[in-house]
Amino acid sequence: MALAIATALPTAAGAFVYFRYRHDLSAAKARVSSGSKLIDTAYGAIEYADVGTGAPVLVIHGAGGGFDQGLEFARPLIADGFRVIAPSRFGYLRTPLSRDGDASPMAQADAYVCLLNALQLDKVAVLGVSAGGPSAMQLCLRHPERCSAMVLGVPLAYSPQFDGAASARRSAFREFLINATVSSDFVFWTMSKLAHDATIKTILGTPPEDVEKAGADEQARVEELLAHIEPISGRTKGLENDATVAHSLPRYDLERFHLPTLVFSVENDQYQTYSGARYTAEHIRGARFIGYPTGGHLLVGHQAEVWSEVQKFLKTAA
Repeated sequence: MALAIATALPTAAGAFVYFRYRHDLSAAKARVSSGSKLIDTAYGAIEYADVGTGAPVLVIHGAGGGFDQGLEFARPLIADGFRVIAPSRFGYLRTPLSRDGDASPMAQADAYVCLLNALQLDKVAVLGVSAGGPSAMQLCLRHPERCSAMVLGVPLAYSPQFDGAASARRSAFREFLINATVSSDFVFWTMSKLAHDATIKTILGTPPEDVEKAGADEQARVEELLAHIEPISGRTKGLENDATVAHSLPRYDLERFHLPTLVFSVENDQYQTYSGARYTAEHIRGARFIGYPTGGHLLVGHQAEVWSEVQKFLKTAA
């Protein structure tokens, strides 16, 4: 009897874990299966969401995202009356890699123009977040007539400190953990449950202690962002492409930017975006930089202040 119980308990526990995983994964797939549209372009299909009726803002998501992350990130803009267009970048959700095999930030920028043309939008403000920074910057460089203003939040951007090499920004353990965690839906789901703090620090780039000190609303936001990376299997190609971009990121011709620009970052961002963000702002004429000492990649504890600044900036620049 004791042997039978000892055998049954792990089996029951395993069944419960699998049931929870399947439940959460099904909910994640259902969540991203609605709320977006597809258009066909010279670069292939582009998935996007279009919410609101005010001044248009193209919101370009970061690593592990998609149209859903863009919408969630830009909720304050939608609530403030802006129109948010949130595409899924190359390799994310229903947007495949480019038809011709070029998934560079330059090609992605040109694909955004196809989307703007389809939506009959002559000019938009551009907001690039994290790994969405390079293609946001390229859009403003390659097609300045389509861009009224640029906001870069905790951006992946060149810094002389790292000489463009993303490998210098991470330890070998961090690289291993990220690669292992994003390898499958089940691995990511398991890590988010069993190594919760390590996942927040490694995947979300935010010190867990900053989250612990934050209020309940901020903690809930972090948990939502972590949960909404699922299904990660629908984002793997995009993540791989972002890694390729990050490992060979050059210095863009920052002196060629001639549009209102706001850049913000955090010193203890675990993705170490602070130096690149500050360097970018210093070399764009008239750009403003906002920096915080703590809060990590998710700017924990600074949401109200940051969005107040972004909203005022966009209203002034429009």
